[in-house]
Amino acid sequence: MNLRQVFVSVLMFGVAGLLLFMYLQVWIEEQHTESGEKLQQQIINQDFTLPTLGMPRGAEWSKSTVPGLSKHEMAILGSRHWRGKADPFGVVATSLVSKLSDQQRMSESPLNWLRGVYLPPALHPLNKTLVKDGKWKDVDSTQEKRRSFLHDFCKKYNSRKKLQTHLLHMVSRVYVEDRHKVLYCEVPKAGCSNWKRVLMVLNGLATSAHNISHDDVHYGKHLRKLDSYDLNGIYTRLNTYTKTIFVRDPMERLVSAFRDKFEHPNSYYHPVFGKAIIKKYRHDANEEALKTGSGVRFKEFIQYLLDSHRPVGMDIHWEQVSKLCYPCLINYDFIGKFETLEEDANYFLRLVGAPAELKFPKFKDRHSSDERTSAEVVRQYLKELSKEERQLIYNFYYLDYLMFNYTSPTV
Repeated sequence: MNLRQVFVSVLMFGVAGLLLFMYLQVWIEEQHTESGEKLQQQIINQDFTLPTLGMPRGAEWSKSTVPGLSKHEMAILGSRHWRGKADPFGVVATSLVSKLSDQQRMSESPLNWLRGVYLPPALHPLNKTLVKDGKWKDVDSTQEKRRSFLHDFCKKYNSRKKLQTHLLHMVSRVYVEDRHKVLYCEVPKAGCSNWKRVLMVLNGLATSAHNISHDDVHYGKHLRKLDSYDLNGIYTRLNTYTKTIFVRDPMERLVSAFRDKFEHPNSYYHPVFGKAIIKKYRHDANEEALKTGSGVRFKEFIQYLLDSHRPVGMDIHWEQVSKLCYPCLINYDFIGKFETLEEDANYFLRLVGAPAELKFPKFKDRHSSDERTSAEVVRQYLKELSKEERQLIYNFYYLDYLMFNYTSPTV
């Protein structure tokens, strides 16, 4: 055998080996994918039964199964699950990354390192050392009941599921105020504009919440979000800062969002959402409506919300709180409600040592002449919908109703 034949033989052997390696790699990946998809599908296909509207809360809690999140949230994301050592706030971050072996780090993408989760988080006493008088006794009692209720719900819910999400996504709606060590998760249509004004005052960016315009609040980029910090910064703040969330009755929040974005001129929501909604759900739409996206009807908006093939994506103003703030993954120290916004907010400001003269603003951020979205206003809008549509909306916000102990609508 001459040198040329030897060279050709070696070359052919090398090519054959490479092809075999590529085949085996594809086969292994397919096996992992199939096993992950089968497990994911088993979870997704669980028979979760939703209660009907008006069902007493006791009956809801007596259900043998608790409804899940979306398919994306319920999915087992990949074939490995990292479970860190439990900390007081139920969040995996720097310590989790440091525990991965070199082989694990090489075999998993960086975002996969941030998956969790060990649940449920522990319920810790609220620090009340800065509250000097007894006028907040009733508010404090209500606060402890809310915290306990949410903790018990998450404990029950998490016993059936290991919720997972990427850390950076989980904290992407959380605003940071370093001076008073506050983390605030933004829930739109639940007083968030005035809350961001208060955070700017606390941070020394303004002297009064009343002098801050709507555009400065939402477009000025004066406040940092938690996902803008490095992993150590995120982890430290989650463990040491006072974390708060303010929520609202889901139906009221939904109707409030619709009124704000679609019943008033809006240079973003009409062309982006309105045009797509009218095009898909209004069969007799005229040219003007299709061109501008103005005049979306509430029933059309609900059709969009409930459509599994929406013509345009979701928006934070009507996204579920469970997906905005992850209340069963982040252990919030303070749970405020829009229905008792002023007293809850002012009590929280005392807890974190805010200046005595700082009070939560009472004014309405926009459309001040409009009637506030109340339970009665909601009833008028729901009359436009069928019973089935009302039930489906309730199903959509089911976790929010349960987590924060809101009564299901009876319409």
